[in-house]
Amino acid sequence: MPPQATSASTPERAGDRPDLDAVPPVERRRSVAELAYERLRDALVSLAIAPGTVLARGALAARLGVSQTPVREAILRLQAEGLVEVVPHSATRASLIDLAQAWEAQFLRLSIEVEIVRRLARAPSAALAAELRAGLARMRALLAAGDQAGFAVEDEAFHGALYAAACVPGLRELVRVRSGHLDRLRRLHLPAPGKAESVMRDHEALAGAILAGDAAGAEALLRAHLSGTFAEAERLRAASPQMFAPAAGPR
Repeated sequence: MPPQATSASTPERAGDRPDLDAVPPVERRRSVAELAYERLRDALVSLAIAPGTVLARGALAARLGVSQTPVREAILRLQAEGLVEVVPHSATRASLIDLAQAWEAQFLRLSIEVEIVRRLARAPSAALAAELRAGLARMRALLAAGDQAGFAVEDEAFHGALYAAACVPGLRELVRVRSGHLDRLRRLHLPAPGKAESVMRDHEALAGAILAGDAAGAEALLRAHLSGTFAEAERLRAASPQMFAPAAGPR
């Protein structure tokens, strides 16, 4: 007699098939720890929590309206980013601004964004043009209203749009988690007279070069734009020495 068919060759009966319709999709929600991390990170980067401030977990949990567990998880992530210092059996503090770490983040960001603007300028799209112009309009309105916090958020959104248009949004997150010290330096610089207007002009010129297909011009403008704050780093440190780590980074 011929061998019986193996299970692999046996036709699948209707009753053997899983009823996938009976499996509800996972409802994705942001965890409490994720929200706590974002709130704390925003406060640190915006300097609402000043460098050197002691961070009491109980007080933070009460302020956020959560238990201490998500706060502890958030602090561990922020420690990994260099924004928080945890000394065992002692205090947890907002780290001081480290110019060496800020310089490394500047190097990383410049390396990536130069390639992004060059690529976008080679083939600017109508969709990119519309998005950049809308973002610039929002920035201009926030600048006119004197909303520095909102302006800083739109500043980051402008650069985020470039990463997305170049199809490398994941690199934006890579840069973000390495840029805590650089972002705090930039926020410290933003209130300087004329700085926000200078950022606005830089963005308008950069967008214009990209949309005009001027790759070399876009690169030159981006380099100048990202170097502006570091040109003032020593002055900012001298004006607010209590915010900075003792060792200065490269000049």
